[in-house]
Amino acid sequence: MSDAAASECSKSLAQREGAPVLKPRTRPFQAAIGLTLAACVFVAWSTIHIGAVFFLDLGWRTLPFVPLLIALQCWLTVGLFIVAHDAMHGSLAPGWTRLNTFVGAFILTIYAGFGWRHIRGAHMSHHDAPGTADDPDFCIDEPDRFWPWFWTFFKRYFGRRSILFVCSVVATYILVFRASVFNVVLFYGLPSLLSSLQLFYFGTFRPHRHEEENGFSDRHNARSNEFGYLASLLSCFHFGYHHEHHTQPWVPWWGLPVYRREGQQSRTSPGPRPGAI
Repeated sequence: MSDAAASECSKSLAQREGAPVLKPRTRPFQAAIGLTLAACVFVAWSTIHIGAVFFLDLGWRTLPFVPLLIALQCWLTVGLFIVAHDAMHGSLAPGWTRLNTFVGAFILTIYAGFGWRHIRGAHMSHHDAPGTADDPDFCIDEPDRFWPWFWTFFKRYFGRRSILFVCSVVATYILVFRASVFNVVLFYGLPSLLSSLQLFYFGTFRPHRHEEENGFSDRHNARSNEFGYLASLLSCFHFGYHHEHHTQPWVPWWGLPVYRREGQQSRTSPGPRPGAI
């Protein structure tokens, strides 16, 4: 499947409903910027992962840094998945199908042993029918409750393959490389689990949950948060600008703030005065 097919999921739904279809618009040097940022996230994540799991001596001197390292590693793990997510849409490196596939498959594997085709197919289904019974990310029975929805979400994606992968990694780290059990739990297990909660809360639950007062504005059944740039970056790499992502899924994560600002300006800018030419 080519990169162009990554945006067909949203286009097909728009076409069926008679809505206008926007053409993908790549940004200058998008591939160079996206791959550079992806490399920075991966190098930072790898550095903390290896250093903290294998070389950090837990003690009174290092204890104050443990929560900071866990929080930072959790955020970087979220970043890894967001990079893989851009690869699914072909927005990581537009026009480079094999490169997107390689990077996305590699990251999904080290993230939790996920299969590229399965995760990408499910995500395309999510874009094709967001917030419906055909959406694999949606909990039709509990559309407004966090924990039941998260448990359903968790079971759908963390299957036998993921469990086997994580268990194999943990066993290898402890039995082969003699890593400390505490280090493995604190700097591998805990950030991975917390990152799944963070991704789900900011990238699925908040954007797609049902609310009595605030409904959805269109067929995408998604809303965006009102966070500023820094809060948006720290919460979920701007993935909280979720309505913008659904309307133009070919925009990379780092381009969402600009696209959101442009959309807000176009909605608030006054129209032409009556009689103006």
